[in-house]
Amino acid sequence: MSNLTLYYDTYACASGESNPPEMILIHGWGLHSVIWDDVMPGLLEHFQVTIVDLPGLGRSPMPGGDYDLDYLVEHVLKIAPAKAVWVGWSLGGLVAMQVAAKFPERVSGLITVASSPKYTSSARWPSAMSDEVLQGFINIFEEDSEGTLIRFLALQCKGAQTLKRDIRYLKEILFFHGLPAQKALRSGLHVLKDVDLIDQLELIQCPTLHIFGEADHIVPVGVSGAIKSIQPSCETSVIKGVSHVPFISAPDLFLQAVYDFLKDKHLVS
Repeated sequence: MSNLTLYYDTYACASGESNPPEMILIHGWGLHSVIWDDVMPGLLEHFQVTIVDLPGLGRSPMPGGDYDLDYLVEHVLKIAPAKAVWVGWSLGGLVAMQVAAKFPERVSGLITVASSPKYTSSARWPSAMSDEVLQGFINIFEEDSEGTLIRFLALQCKGAQTLKRDIRYLKEILFFHGLPAQKALRSGLHVLKDVDLIDQLELIQCPTLHIFGEADHIVPVGVSGAIKSIQPSCETSVIKGVSHVPFISAPDLFLQAVYDFLKDKHLVS
């Protein structure tokens, strides 16, 4: 087991409350925790917030071991609050779902953002994107890793009303902390392609909200209904006019969906 610790930071709740509830934010493939900057002020009104950079991304080192979902969960748990609302975007949503299913004592609430328990379609999960799309990114990664990253970011924004602005922002922050580790990118794509947490959804007992973008081309909005059929106790929210990065395209709508859910579940006052 590696002693390397992921980069993380914890920001105090702006309300001045002596014992505010905890929240942890987990970003997606190829990026880092700066992705949350636009919504951080709103979240800090109610929570003490921990951000983390996943292994080999942003400011985090690359601990040894097989880079799979369990590896990501293991290293994020090392720096996470004892108990918190877990918010995971895209790949980060898989991490948050796995923690909620396997370590329920660590999770007071779960919010996934543009995420799915399974990213590729199958007979059981027909609403997801085709396996060939992710396999195509994997196939060209070895020849042009940086180009693959840029194309994946463009796909994240496709269909959004704020398409040009979203792409410009993602490109601006992409290399803010240097180049991502090749292993993190390569293995992260395989996590997205291969992981199946459909059965894990049934194990999640904490209050859960799944947020989707109406125009998302990576996690099609039809996944919303599929998740609801497996996890009927969960809530879902579809934000119109946005794609895979709703907290960038429409931060106010994103924050409203988050706050309405948390207030309804008595996770904030």
